[in-house]
Amino acid sequence: MADAHTFSDHYRQGMVTRRAVLGDSHVDRASSAATAFDQPFQELITEGAWGTVWSRPGWTKRERSMVTIALLAALGHDEEVAMHVRATVNTGASRDDIAEALLHVAIYAGVPAANRAIKVAKQVFEDMDAEKAA
Repeated sequence: MADAHTFSDHYRQGMVTRRAVLGDSHVDRASSAATAFDQPFQELITEGAWGTVWSRPGWTKRERSMVTIALLAALGHDEEVAMHVRATVNTGASRDDIAEALLHVAIYAGVPAANRAIKVAKQVFEDMDAEKAA
């Protein structure tokens, strides 16, 4: 892994944004699990996705969150849907926002994709509610 001082401005901003959206514990787990094999990937997503796209002005984290969930649902990426649904506690996207985004998925990407994502979201909400109650 490169020294922190060798990282680009987009990487450094990406790490700030990634932590704000996904939470320190998630980012710390991903970082500590990185090996020489996947470290370049971790750097790529931190710089590209988080430091470039998620850090752009113009859209709020809430808006980016809804679009991201819809895109991931349309593509059938259940683990990523779950991660981003959980992250809505940090982005401000509500459960109603997610439901609306998944209705769009049903119309524009297909009912099966939306149906699967709704099941994933419901499970995440159930888990979050249980954690909150504990």
